[in-house]
Amino acid sequence: MTKIPIETIAEDMFQLVTEYAGKKNLKAGDLTKAMIAKHGEEACSKDDCKKAIRILMDSGRCVYSYFGGSYIQLPPKEET
Repeated sequence: MTKIPIETIAEDMFQLVTEYAGKKNLKAGDLTKAMIAKHGEEACSKDDCKKAIRILMDSGRCVYSYFGGSYIQLPPKEET
């Protein structure tokens, strides 16, 4: 089984966060479990998921928020 590129995992995570925005707060562990379930443990490791989350954070596409725990969310919309 081939490894999934980190960028692909990051994109899949972003889609999941977007899908659940405003409905459910997702933790890093939730995203990791979802990606491993989707791609399989051989193709997507926990370490790969950590790197993918780092890409999302560094690019500003997602942010950490804290409500009694760390959640990954879309950044707040800028008021114009």
